[in-house]
Amino acid sequence: MQYNPGWNNSSVNLLHVRAAGPADTLHYVWSSIGAPAVLLVATASGSSVLRINWTQLLSPAPAGAIWIDPPSSVVYSAAVVFTKVFEYSEAKTLEELFYPPYDLSDFSWDSINRTLNHTALTAEFTGVPATNPSGSFSNGSVAFRVTAYDAGGRDRPLPSLLHTANSSKVEFVLAGVAPRGNGSRFALEVATVEETGVVQKLRSARSIDDEYTPTIFEMLSLVAESRNDSSTLSFLQWKATAYGSRSPRREDGIQCRSRGLQAANWTLPVSSIVHAYFGEGMGSTYTVSAVNITFGGEDGKVYQEKRYLSWSALLGFGQPPKDTFSPLVISIMAVALGTPMAMLLVGSCVVLFAQRKRYSEYEPIN
Repeated sequence: MQYNPGWNNSSVNLLHVRAAGPADTLHYVWSSIGAPAVLLVATASGSSVLRINWTQLLSPAPAGAIWIDPPSSVVYSAAVVFTKVFEYSEAKTLEELFYPPYDLSDFSWDSINRTLNHTALTAEFTGVPATNPSGSFSNGSVAFRVTAYDAGGRDRPLPSLLHTANSSKVEFVLAGVAPRGNGSRFALEVATVEETGVVQKLRSARSIDDEYTPTIFEMLSLVAESRNDSSTLSFLQWKATAYGSRSPRREDGIQCRSRGLQAANWTLPVSSIVHAYFGEGMGSTYTVSAVNITFGGEDGKVYQEKRYLSWSALLGFGQPPKDTFSPLVISIMAVALGTPMAMLLVGSCVVLFAQRKRYSEYEPIN
């Protein structure tokens, strides 16, 4: 993990996470320059490196300021951008009343240098609006907590996401922000940037197993697929829940929904690391899609009471991890289903044996 590689000023945040293999390298570049975003770059070289022209990156025309060396080693690149936070409430007519959105590209972000943990592979981007006319952020902030992994496993805190060494986690946190209405609900706009020939799909998978995330039976994934061979190139995966506590429990759950994926070339801010890497080809060479993740239970009461909301998502390369039944659940299912089958089988044998024994006592009639 490298913080602002090649730059000694902590007034901006850029975090480079590099995972090197014998013949390939995975690059994650997180930044709050412009809107919070992450570049995902996979290369076919074990020695590929990130290059940054800082003077150009911080200029009004950042296109071309970020690249991977050697450029020919790049086999796949994409980006995920967190653009806006919406606040809305439902009127008595069941119509949604939207307040002016919080544009995350206009936020002021603290230095992540003080939160960077090279042992736990974590960092936190915390920000507030540059101007706060409504006073909502007087005691509040927005944060994106980043976690990298060096091995497969499962997170302990809810929603206990299953991860691999090829993935990272981002946690969106809304803490202490005063709602602007009664029963306010919030939504996070997430945009993706993909090369031509790659299509984004929003998938929903349901399971009867809620062992690791009680009462939550739905997993959602935003996957990037190649049009040629339908292979999955990258993913953003999350459980259909958020939580209203720093130490989440089942009763702290906040309803989480996803509104349809759509083309959104208008959503990306001009100044961001996405433009620095992809250049000016948005909408032509590269396509932009967006999805809104909404949070809020009945009348938004959970957030109103605790003024805290956290939502976790996994992102990475290749196929998203799939949950399977644990040995404990398999054992319970085997007992639950096997016992009636065994009783039925034994009962059938007893009945057949009794019938055969009863009729054998009679002499055949001539």
